[in-house]
Amino acid sequence: MKFKTPKKIKQSLTEIGELSYFAGRFFKEALRPPFEFNEFLRQCYQIGYRSLTLVLVTGFIIGLVLDLQSRPTMVQFGAVSWMPNMVGISIVRELGPVITALVCAGRISSGIGAELGSMRVTEQIDAMEVSGTNPFKYLVVTRVMAAILMLPLLVIVSDAVALFGSALIENIKGNVSFQLYFNTIFDALSYTDLIPAIIKTFFFGFAIGLVGCFKGYYSKKGTAGVGIAANTAVVMTSLLLFLIDFVAVFISNIFFDV
Repeated sequence: MKFKTPKKIKQSLTEIGELSYFAGRFFKEALRPPFEFNEFLRQCYQIGYRSLTLVLVTGFIIGLVLDLQSRPTMVQFGAVSWMPNMVGISIVRELGPVITALVCAGRISSGIGAELGSMRVTEQIDAMEVSGTNPFKYLVVTRVMAAILMLPLLVIVSDAVALFGSALIENIKGNVSFQLYFNTIFDALSYTDLIPAIIKTFFFGFAIGLVGCFKGYYSKKGTAGVGIAANTAVVMTSLLLFLIDFVAVFISNIFFDV
């Protein structure tokens, strides 16, 4: 009796294989000259600067909400003096990178998927191939590299704004000066908090750029495929971000005393 693989599982495994091949092609093309520096800089502007307002607002709200939600419990247990330590470590280690990456996935990955999907269905990518241009290097490599570079910077900005939002609540409710608040945070943080958190943001950026490009570059089914590419890019990227975060935390617990 033959075992039939369910269609959903077969499609998922096929897509994982195609994404792995796509990633391998990216590394191959990224190391081969010529390099599209002008397009790379344009994508850094589109991915980084255009996402800055959203990241600033998100980070500020993260700091406000985390402090407002945690403060009553800390007051109840007489541990309000530990608020800067708790909030600072939580934001820098986990909340800042993950939430910022998820927000950027919704904007960047879907945007790339829709843009490349539109180019695919209108045959612009095919026209680039016919004209002798390497569309993969021009469209995919530049966007993925820009996402890898920009996301860590966006996370750092988000962390800083989130800590400021938390400090603002402590200043209003607890009469804690900004200088004392940030001095306490910097005393509590160590390299074992910062290094793993920064390193994993590069992988977050890689996942966001790669999946968005993958879904858009191979978009099908006409104009309806553009919406599908943008939607599935966000879903797949979000799942990958959680998986990468789990692996990063697991490895950090092995190599760092956290």
